[in-house]
Amino acid sequence: MSTLSTLRLFCSQVLAILGKDIRYELRSKQTWLGMGLFALLVFVIFNFAFDLRVENRAAVAPGALWVAFVFASLLGLGRTIAAEREGGSLDRLLLCPVDRRAIYLAKLLGNLLFIGIVELVALPIFAALFSVPLFSGELLPIVLLGTLGVAIIGTLFSAMTAATRARELLLPLLVFPLIVPVVIAAVRATGALMITAPDEPPWLGLLAAFDVIFLSLALLTFSYVIEE
Repeated sequence: MSTLSTLRLFCSQVLAILGKDIRYELRSKQTWLGMGLFALLVFVIFNFAFDLRVENRAAVAPGALWVAFVFASLLGLGRTIAAEREGGSLDRLLLCPVDRRAIYLAKLLGNLLFIGIVELVALPIFAALFSVPLFSGELLPIVLLGTLGVAIIGTLFSAMTAATRARELLLPLLVFPLIVPVVIAAVRATGALMITAPDEPPWLGLLAAFDVIFLSLALLTFSYVIEE
């Protein structure tokens, strides 16, 4: 089989699995609705819990944004593969001659899609509550790269913990230490948009580097994780 034919087959597998996941989520509406409500609740709590003046908005707003996005993402990522594992559809999928990397990429794209929908709703509300210009600077690329880093690691470890009874506890314990670099870079990059600080590292470049490294490692290890 030629390289082009192999690539077409791989892409068709990714799209087929992704389409199945999208149809399932659109029917259930459980995961992304809960994620959206959680993110909005965090914004409201932060907005009323702190006295947001101009001088302290840059210290509070980035933390509120990424606390909401990280925890809302994990809320959805915890159900990524667990529901399929419980229903037996994952076992049937693994019996098919499907590239395991295609399964991972489809799950990752599905997670990014639904997290992205939540963020599209939450970002204008965040901008209004915290008086942050939504389309200025690099906020949208920061959100995209930060979300990608969280989703890459979360998708891998959701497959690892899906078969365990304590997956709701294990997933955050495994994911949080690994996403610390991504979260720090995302928070600092978001804060740098609101206040000019000298000698700031290139946080956006660091986020992109983290994503490339984590994605490469996830693609290499997913086949071993999902077969266990």
